[in-house]
Amino acid sequence: MRLSGLSPGAKLELVMLSRSPSVVKVALQIPEREASEVAGGRLIQDFASSTTLWLVLRSLENREPQKNFTARGKTRTETGESGAGRLYHEAPILNIMGRELGTFTDLQKTLAQLGYNSGNVLLRLSFKVSETPLEEAMEHMEQYFASIQSDEKAGAHPTSPPTSGSISDTISPALPKEDDSATSPPEPVSPSQIESIPANTPGGQRGTFDEPSEEFSVPVITDPEQRPIAVFKPSSSSTPRAAQQAFNERDYEPTIAHAKLHQARLQNSGRNKPLLSDKELAEKENAKAQKCASVKKIAVKIRFPDQTTINADFTNLDTAGILYDCAKGVLASEDEPFLLNFISAKGPSTIPRDSSKRLISDLGMSGSTLVNFLWDEGASAGARTSPVLKAAVLARAKEVEVPEVPETGVDEEKFHDSDAGKRKETVKSPNKGIQKWVSRLSKK
Repeated sequence: MRLSGLSPGAKLELVMLSRSPSVVKVALQIPEREASEVAGGRLIQDFASSTTLWLVLRSLENREPQKNFTARGKTRTETGESGAGRLYHEAPILNIMGRELGTFTDLQKTLAQLGYNSGNVLLRLSFKVSETPLEEAMEHMEQYFASIQSDEKAGAHPTSPPTSGSISDTISPALPKEDDSATSPPEPVSPSQIESIPANTPGGQRGTFDEPSEEFSVPVITDPEQRPIAVFKPSSSSTPRAAQQAFNERDYEPTIAHAKLHQARLQNSGRNKPLLSDKELAEKENAKAQKCASVKKIAVKIRFPDQTTINADFTNLDTAGILYDCAKGVLASEDEPFLLNFISAKGPSTIPRDSSKRLISDLGMSGSTLVNFLWDEGASAGARTSPVLKAAVLARAKEVEVPEVPETGVDEEKFHDSDAGKRKETVKSPNKGIQKWVSRLSKK
């Protein structure tokens, strides 16, 4: 949502999605050690949106030069044993927009189930050795697809997977129903993942937030440097606050003024503009430096994956390392790697772990800045699924209280009546003009 360009209070229209499959261009990025024979390290092909990820891998591995993505094995010896060892299944893992799909169940999902009904999608491929021997994994795959073919011939859909054989976490025994592969929508988002948007947030400022009012009386804790921190719970409502506000349908209808403004902007953008001289560039940099030097303190809001947030103030002497220490001090899993990013003037930027980089002068933070917390690739699954903040910090968290904005609606009838009255007053009466002309003749 942060990168979609939607302003607060934007109106979205829900339309019925067509059930017929559409074309999706898939690019599979293979590991570097196997990318020498592939141009650009990517295999690109068009697939129907009803195609499963497993069939995508099977189709791409049969292209020239042929690869092996789904039936790989790696030799491993048990502790204390000697010899050639035993082959274990090396399961494929796909990373799509930061989401890993590695179980056999996940790979039976279609592109449409993942939300890709058109356009392009990049799949990053990696491999992981499982605890299942290769022969057992291949037998399970054959049994599963054989059961699907037999049920299709009988006119029925499979309702349960085969139960024979020991299947590890990499190959899950719970398999999806076949009729879900083409019509199931993407997984719904839980209410706790939806954050209420304050109604008074300026639409043109992305990555900023409004400072909480002093009347909140939020319980305050401190970070490792004894900096006061305010902790807020995620929104408990399943409906965004912007969707609960009353609005006028006419506000979303374009007017002649909007068309004229759009034409004026197109004309300005089409005009040739001279490049800035060295002197003008130096003056621009000096003005930017003076603006950063005038900022003495900023308010930073760190948003965590579970939508909990903390607010803290930082000075012009604080560095990126201090910001990382502040975030690490409230984490339940302090040893897990994580990243911090924010929306800078150049777009989304990752904050470096550098104690020499200052937040204001070097990174360009000013005013109220929203910083997003992300788990690094090396973070464990337990840290990703468990509560992010410490129990003592969560116990002192408070819900964000958004003040109600009084409605200042304008009566349209009165507005039109007053506007019509003004137009009548500006029209000159013809009798008054004749009287003035007669008076001038009498004087002569």
